[in-house]
Amino acid sequence: MKRVRVQRHADALLVIDVQNDFCRKGSLEIPGGEEVVPAINELMPHFSHVILTQDWHPQSHQSFASAHPGSQPFEVIDCSYGKQTLWPDHCVQGTAGAAFHPLLLTHPARLILRKGMSAEIDSYSAFFENDRTTPTGLSGALKELGIRRVFLTGLATDVCVLYTALDARRLGFETVLMEDACRATALEGSEARALKEMSQAGVDRSRLHHII
Repeated sequence: MKRVRVQRHADALLVIDVQNDFCRKGSLEIPGGEEVVPAINELMPHFSHVILTQDWHPQSHQSFASAHPGSQPFEVIDCSYGKQTLWPDHCVQGTAGAAFHPLLLTHPARLILRKGMSAEIDSYSAFFENDRTTPTGLSGALKELGIRRVFLTGLATDVCVLYTALDARRLGFETVLMEDACRATALEGSEARALKEMSQAGVDRSRLHHII
């Protein structure tokens, strides 16, 4: 991997969903999810623009298996906006599980963006809800700040980080995946597929020790 020089005022660090429910003992635990925190904290001083995203679901959210009697987590159903994976209840608004991991630095954040707030539609990407057309407002905020390149960290590589990366490229942002500051779900083959899809979309990949 090539070394990458951060442009403090033209680049942004996106920290995707580093929340308790995705970390150790969380309701939707990502293996090693909490391990991303030290790397993300170490990256933050390189950037003037740090943006945190937070899954922020109402109870009985459409994406929860519990909202569909007889269904089990990780089943896939058809919704008005397409296929939807059903998840265990997670990141319910105002709960401890929805809070950021306690060791994640939050004071450098210029913006905290909450997503998945509509009961009827999920939002993997930090840019769009899962209908792929309803914006979260992130793109406009980045453009107002003069951001040309985004560095992606957080959870999970094969879900919310993936969709954020693909949308970033679709919207014209240069995009760098920080591999050692992300973790993937345990779904078989999912991480490899996500990395391939990001590569095909023109997402670059780097690691903490390659940042200058």
